Amino acid sequence: MTTKPQTAFIVGASRGLGLALAAEYLERGWHVIATVRGSARTKLHDLKAAAGGRLEIEPLDIDIPSDVAALRQRLDGRTLDVLFVNAGVAIDPDKSMTEIDTDAFTRMMVTNALSPIRIIEAFDALVAPRGTIVAMSSELGSVSDNTDGGWEGYRASKAALNTLMRSYAARHSASPRTLLLIAPGWVRTDMGGAGAPLEVGDSIPRVVDVVASQAGRRGLQYLDYQGETVPW
Repeated sequence: MTTKPQTAFIVGASRGLGLALAAEYLERGWHVIATVRGSARTKLHDLKAAAGGRLEIEPLDIDIPSDVAALRQRLDGRTLDVLFVNAGVAIDPDKSMTEIDTDAFTRMMVTNALSPIRIIEAFDALVAPRGTIVAMSSELGSVSDNTDGGWEGYRASKAALNTLMRSYAARHSASPRTLLLIAPGWVRTDMGGAGAPLEVGDSIPRVVDVVASQAGRRGLQYLDYQGETVPW
């Protein structure tokens, strides 16, 4: 008898950490539904030929409600074992709040905080009762660990994400699902920059290990890629 593979739904997988997440879950034998923004070919499409039918690529701009609604309709009736919202942006990270453009700050707050929660709200009914819902956060989202400043707008957006996720958890306190905020570490990607200490391969396999290790543990945790608790 052939065992049906588990399904991971990865939101924001065209490059960087999201692309690595899709590749890691495929490597582990999962079925992956992954989203990209726009219609251009991405590195995610390069994985499809070798995936043996286990990779579905869906277009999605998480900031456009009609996109979210259309994808939710297309996936209706599916069962997700992991819903992992990775999409996010960092705009002018070196600018302080007195310098950053208001539109840039607003976009980060929408894309990094509001839209991920809206995605989770839209798709949570598809997540298996003992499944896992994950939002990619950051150590920079920790308010108590912010002792040196920097990346102010991005920090604020991830702290907002963390707060909204706590509110979501409170509103769904009876749910048996596992809820996670994951800090992947400072990784060398287009967002993290060349000076970051971690390669993608140092972070993402461990992130997936952490998600797997927490399966079946209800409620919300804020963890790093090594499974350590991050202070709120």
